[in-house]
Amino acid sequence: MLVTTREMLERAREGRYAVGAFNVESLEFVMAVVRAAEAKSSPVIMQTTPGTVRYAGLANLAAMVRTVAENASVPVALHLDHGDGFDRCMQAIRAGYTSVMIDGSHVPFEDNMALTASVTKVARAIDLPVEAELGKVGGKEDDGPAVEGENPYTDPDQAEEFVRRTQCSSLAVAVGTAHGVYSGTPHVEQGVLKAIRSRVDIPLVLHGTSGVPDEQVAEAIKNGICKVNYATELRQAFMGGFMAYMTANPNAIDPKKPAAPGMERIQAVVESHMDNLGSTGKA
Repeated sequence: MLVTTREMLERAREGRYAVGAFNVESLEFVMAVVRAAEAKSSPVIMQTTPGTVRYAGLANLAAMVRTVAENASVPVALHLDHGDGFDRCMQAIRAGYTSVMIDGSHVPFEDNMALTASVTKVARAIDLPVEAELGKVGGKEDDGPAVEGENPYTDPDQAEEFVRRTQCSSLAVAVGTAHGVYSGTPHVEQGVLKAIRSRVDIPLVLHGTSGVPDEQVAEAIKNGICKVNYATELRQAFMGGFMAYMTANPNAIDPKKPAAPGMERIQAVVESHMDNLGSTGKA
C-alpha cells in the first residue's frame, strides 16, 4: 500500500526504531527494495533524487512505485529526496509522491526558512509531510556540489527556531555523515544529535549513511533518528552483481540476466539495514 511518511515516522519515534529510506534508480531497484521489505515485514520509504528525476521523469517513477506499492504487503512511501526548489516539490506532489524534501541547506539560514515554509504552506493543505535540511551534510549528493570548509554540524538553537517557523514535518540534520563514498571511517557526533533532539519535537533524519558502521546508526536511533537514508551502497551492490555476471558471461545480451544478481545484492543490503534499524516486523 502507498502511504505518506507521517505515520511511519511517528510510529518509529514512539517505538524507538527507524525506517529505511532507499534511493531507487530503476525498476530493478524498486523490485529489490520491496522484496526486502516484504521479507522483513518492514515499512519502507523509496526515494528519488533530482538527478534520477531528470533521467526517468517524475510521472514514470511515481507510476512505477505506485504499481509496486499497491501490490505490496507492507506500507510503502514515495519520497522526493533533496528537492531542489519549490517547483520541483510541487511537480512531485502533483505526480503522486507521498512525501517531499525541500533542501535549502545551501542557502543562508533565513532563506532556507523562507523556502521551506513556502513548501510546507502548500503541503499542509493536503496533509503531505515535508522534510527539510538544516546544516551541511558533507560530500556530494547526486550531481550537486560537494560541501567543504563550513561548519559541519546543525546548530541546536537554530534547529528549534527553524522547526517552529517552517512547520516542517521532519528534519535532516548534519551530525558528521557525508554523501557518497567515505575515504575514512565516518563518525556520528552523538552529542550534537542529543542536543538537537532536546530542542525539537519532530522526527530527525540521517543522510549520507552508506558506509556508516551499524553500531553508530543504532546509537543515533536511540538519540532521536527516525529515518535513515541509503543511496551509494545500493548503487555499489547493484553494479557489483551486474558486473560480476558480465565478467563471467561477456557475451550475454539479455539485460535481465546480469540485473538479477544485482537485485539480489540490493535485497541483501536492504534486509540487513532493516534489521539494524529495528524496523523488521514493524509493517
